[in-house]
Amino acid sequence: MKTKLILTLVIFSLSLHTILKAQLSKEKVSTIDYEGLATESEKSDSDKVLKTEHIWDAKVTIAETIFLGASKHGDRRIVPITGGTFEGPNIRGEVVPGGEDWQLTRPDGDIELYARYLLKTHDGYLIQVINRVLMHFPLAGDPYIRSVIDLEAPSDSPYYYLNHAIFLGTLTQPPLEQGEKPYVIIGVYKVL
Repeated sequence: MKTKLILTLVIFSLSLHTILKAQLSKEKVSTIDYEGLATESEKSDSDKVLKTEHIWDAKVTIAETIFLGASKHGDRRIVPITGGTFEGPNIRGEVVPGGEDWQLTRPDGDIELYARYLLKTHDGYLIQVINRVLMHFPLAGDPYIRSVIDLEAPSDSPYYYLNHAIFLGTLTQPPLEQGEKPYVIIGVYKVL
């Protein structure tokens, strides 16, 4: 039982890593076949493929970082969220100003982000976003920047389906053009 649980967790972790790496390369649907990782007795159809669906990309504008300094957990910063836009195949709207991204640089050098903000859809519905990000910058290789996103939409809205799924995210900060306000791009993907 213990071996099966550990194997399941390893498979899930490898699957998420592969999905999100593919998402960063702009693939909109990822498929992972990790059939070879499980023993014959542990295989099932649901264990073989994990897919995601692109839901939206958000351009989130941010203000100047507020430095709180060293704390018992590491170095703490807050980045105010000032607005932005989001758009996907079935949803679009604006990022409501007033949210915040609480950042922590841990003693091991990894950075944790905890962002909480609101989206307002083009037809007037508010959606709460809680985005938990882990950023790891190895000495060799690509940075690891991935997130788990919790969405909360009104139950009586056309977006109620957001309350019934797991969402993963990507985060990039493109180089700024002359005079452009700072922003990040957040990709949101539903685990199918």
